[in-house]
Amino acid sequence: MIKPLYPCLWYDGNAKEAADYYCSIFKSSKITSENPMVVTFELNGFKFMGLNGGPHYKFSPATSFVVECDTQEEIDYYWEKLGEGGSYNQCGWLDDKFGMSWQVVPSVLSKLLSDPERAPRVIEAFMQMRKFDIAALENA
Repeated sequence: MIKPLYPCLWYDGNAKEAADYYCSIFKSSKITSENPMVVTFELNGFKFMGLNGGPHYKFSPATSFVVECDTQEEIDYYWEKLGEGGSYNQCGWLDDKFGMSWQVVPSVLSKLLSDPERAPRVIEAFMQMRKFDIAALENA
């Protein structure tokens, strides 16, 4: 296989609206083609397809996209923008206004969890959080 894989996201007639929304949030993003059935778009260089498939299927947290952030400012930005009109959940998870699940996480999290002595305290700290707080995790 020569071409990279990319996801097809099933929408109930609002794939273009969703693509516009995501492209407004992620820098270096664009719609690459569209027709009444399908819109293709790139988010930070990664290809997505939005399909106007109808009301048959809905998104669930079983599939989510991870937004790994280096700073608290990035976490705050993506948390606010992606969650607007949706719902905020525990441990950095949110559902956007289209029902897609996202995880907005600090890039330092895997390093903090790799320390066996520190990991239980870090887990205890983030289990109490909705939006991740990098300083609180580093101080755990």
